[in-house]
Formats: sequence, structure tokens, C-alpha cells
Amino acid sequence: MSGEHLPARMLNELAYCPRLFALEWIHGEWADSADTVEGRTVHRRVDKPSREGLPDPGAAGAPVAVRSVYLSDDVLRIVAKIDLVEADADRVVPIDYKKGAAPDVPEGAWEPERVQVCAQALLLRAHGYRCDEGALWFAASRRRVPVPITDALVARTLELRDQALALSTTRSLPPPLVDSPKCNGCSLVGICLPDEENMLAGRGDEVRPLVAARDDGLPLYVRLQGGSVGKDHDEIVVRDKGQEVGRARIAETSRVVVLGNAAVSTPLLHALAEADVPLAVHSHGGWFRGIFTPASGAGVVARMAQHAAASNAARSLDIARALVRSKIHNQRVYLRRNGEDVPGDVLSRLKEIHDDAARAPDPQALMGFEGLAARYYFDHFSSMIKGDLRDKFRVDSRNRRPPRDPVNALLSFAYACLVREYTVVLHHVGLDPYVGFLHQPRPGRPALALDMMEEMRPVIADSVVLNAINNGVVAVGDFEERATGVAIADAARSRFITVFERRMDELATHPVFGSRLSYRRILEVQARLLARHLTGEVAKYAEYRVR
Repeated sequence: MSGEHLPARMLNELAYCPRLFALEWIHGEWADSADTVEGRTVHRRVDKPSREGLPDPGAAGAPVAVRSVYLSDDVLRIVAKIDLVEADADRVVPIDYKKGAAPDVPEGAWEPERVQVCAQALLLRAHGYRCDEGALWFAASRRRVPVPITDALVARTLELRDQALALSTTRSLPPPLVDSPKCNGCSLVGICLPDEENMLAGRGDEVRPLVAARDDGLPLYVRLQGGSVGKDHDEIVVRDKGQEVGRARIAETSRVVVLGNAAVSTPLLHALAEADVPLAVHSHGGWFRGIFTPASGAGVVARMAQHAAASNAARSLDIARALVRSKIHNQRVYLRRNGEDVPGDVLSRLKEIHDDAARAPDPQALMGFEGLAARYYFDHFSSMIKGDLRDKFRVDSRNRRPPRDPVNALLSFAYACLVREYTVVLHHVGLDPYVGFLHQPRPGRPALALDMMEEMRPVIADSVVLNAINNGVVAVGDFEERATGVAIADAARSRFITVFERRMDELATHPVFGSRLSYRRILEVQARLLARHLTGEVAKYAEYRVR
């Protein structure tokens, strides 16, 4: 980025919070909030360029107001789209539109907004115009606030420009603000995780409820053999045999999941990409095939660190140990909580294997401990099935490809759904789902998604399977026995998806931070914490260990 021009609004972000600047400009992160959506509404009129451009500097003529003026300068290394420029003879005034109310401060506006206007004024000066004053228009108070372009403001603006260029070269992410009220209204707080990272780094001991507990959108599942998924204005339209069978607004959809061979239209893919909505594809039988994700380009720095760590045997093993260790811990807790008549020596043996995994000397030994723990766990998995259902849903081991009993058929589908969720999340946060630490890279295998889901298998997937069985969502008659194995009937698969989504939307207390989040949000938090560990911001990955 060392050769790029800085947008003037990035100087605003840097003055407000250096970490916000780095997340947006260096890491490519962005998230909408009610404030940013409202801000676009306020800018709607001034974002339409005027037919006539700015008059030449010094040209005589009647005063004019020109909307949406783009300027850049190679010496300043700044670029800006100025909302409105008023020109009168050789004097011009840049005006920046803000959605909020004018603050009650002596200068009439906060420093970040004044710096942004000053950068615009410097660009106009670089193009030969006389510019001694800018202005801010605050839509909420319908008030225009003048911004004198003083020597002190110019010096501060250029100082921030130099800081921004230096940060862009180093690609470093400044530490988060500590207990700052600025975090409350920041649209990137769920990406920044200021309190969570400060707690892990020893800079704070309390996590404020800043991160939204749930995703506002809802997933759309499409189960069709044949049929189509297309777009009609701002809606997703599902058709089967030419007949419309469902609609969903794109703005209210968090992701689209297609199970089966339905055709997806190119206009819909364009609209989903523009709205940052991923699309995942499963086979009709439930196997996860892949995803279509928007080309956001976020997280390049974390991705570079991830690839470097995966190439470092010691770092890779350390991360893999943490994931296996927390998986075994969670398996043991679920057996202890929910199992009937689980022998005490089984729980003791799982604790020993957990401790051995923490000291595993190499990946092969670690996988051995993981497999041994899984054997103990699945030997007693039936103990978590209630009453007489235990005989009907008997399971003695984990088997797959293909599963040989109803429980393993449910487990395989639940794991396929969970690996899909983590693949989507990892793409979203900028990590590479195909470069892992425990699972070795292989074409078509989302190794990191498989790594990250290890600690969440008992918490989400196994829990969903037990919930569906124990609460009668699925019955023995909902499975088809074939020569190649056992498959879930279509109607039962739909009911099972409902249970899975209900679990993903369920609120849980994060064991490290104490905040209440949905499990879908927890997956994102865990992925972002791994990214921060990979880039060196936090010393250890914060394992998700149920209590």
C-alpha cells in the first residue's frame, strides 16, 4: 500500500481511532450498522455528480455548487470525493455531509471531521484554488458549521497523513482502545473485539456487551432436485417445476444454502455478492460441496500470518494441541453432564488423554490421542440418549462414508453443516479455510474449518443430534437402509435442519469473556481470535471450553 493515495475519510478514521483506520484500510474490514446505512441515505443526493464540473481556478462567473467532486494529488498522496464544493470566483469551500447532530464543542465539530475537511481543502489548494475555509453540514440538526483551515489544522492533518502512510507500510494493527466510549457506536466493534482482546492481553478484566448477540439476517435453505433459485428485484425467488414455492428478501438473508441440484441464476449471484451474502452448496444427500463468497479481499495480513504459521512445525503443533485439548475437554464435560451411568474411570481416562494431548510431541501422536479420546467418547455416546430411545438408536462407534446406523447418519450431516458454517465464517474473517494446523492440506478439504470445528463438535453438532433424538424430532422410521449404508429421509432432514439452526441461534455464555452470544456469533469470535493469535496480537488462542 506504500504507493497508494489515502482517502481523506481514512484520516478521519485515524484521528478517531488508529485501530479502526488499520482494520478498514490495511486489513480491508468493513461492517454496516444502522449509522452507516443512515449515512448513505443522507449522502444520496450529494452522491449524484453534477453535470458541470468545477470552473477553472480564477475564472469569472456566477457562484456555482458542484456535487461529488473527485480530486487527488501525488504530492499530498491524498484522494477524496468531496460531497459538495461551492465556488465563487477564485474562492472555493468544500462541504462534507454528516448524518448526526453538530456537537456542542468550541470548534463546532470534532477533530476527525475537521481533519477530513482540511484534507479536502488541501486537495483544492493543490489544484490551484483558493480555499481558506471548509464546512460541515449536520443533517440531524440541519446546521452548517464552518471549519477555518488554520495552520494548526493543516499541520495536524499532514501529521495524520504521515502516520497513516507509516502504518500502511508496516501493516501493523494498533492495540484496541481501553474501556473507551468510542467503541459503543463503532460499526466494526464485532470485528475489532476491543474488550475481548484487551482481556486476553492483560489490559482489562471486563467485557462490555458491545458485540451484537445475533446476526440480524436469517439463513435460507433450498432443498430441490431440479428447480431454480433466482432474483426478482430485491428478493430471492425459489421455483420448482416452474412454480414459485418461496421468496426471501436479500437484505434479510444471512446466507443461502442449496441442498440438491437446483440451478442458481447469475443475476442472483451478483446480488448476493453485492450484499455480502455467501451461498453454500450441499449434495442432495447432505455432503458439503463448497461455497460462493463475495470478493471482499479482507484479512490479507492475517492470511499471510496463517500461511507462515502453517509452515512452522512448532507453531502449527501448538495451535493443533489447543484445538484437540479443548475438544477432549468438551467431550468429557458432555458425557459427565448428560450421560447415564458413565463409569468414573472413563471420565478419568479422558482427563488423562486431555493432559497427554497437551504434551503431544508431534502431529501423529496428537492425532493418536484425539482418536483414542473419540473412541472412549463414542463408546458411551448412547448413554446420552434417553430411556427406551437408547435401544432404538444404539451406537457403539463413530463410522462414516457411508454411515452404518441412524445416529452416525445424523452425526455426519451435522458435521457437514458445521464445517460449512466454519468455512463461511473463515472466508468472512479473511482466513484461508484450506490451510490448517491439525488437518493436513489436501485438494478440496477445508482443513482449517475442520480444525476449528473440533472444539465445537460436542457443543453444537453432537448436541443437535441428541436434541433431535431425545425430543422426537426424528424417529427410527425416518431413515432408509441401503446396501451402501443408512440415509436420512428428506422430511426428517428438513426437521433436523430446523433443530440445527435453532442451536446456531441459541444464546450461550462465552466461557472466557462471559458475554452472551449466539453460537453462530461465537464461531465468528473464535475465528477472529485465532486470526489475532496468528498475527501476534494475543499470545494464545482462546480455547472454547464449556464449564
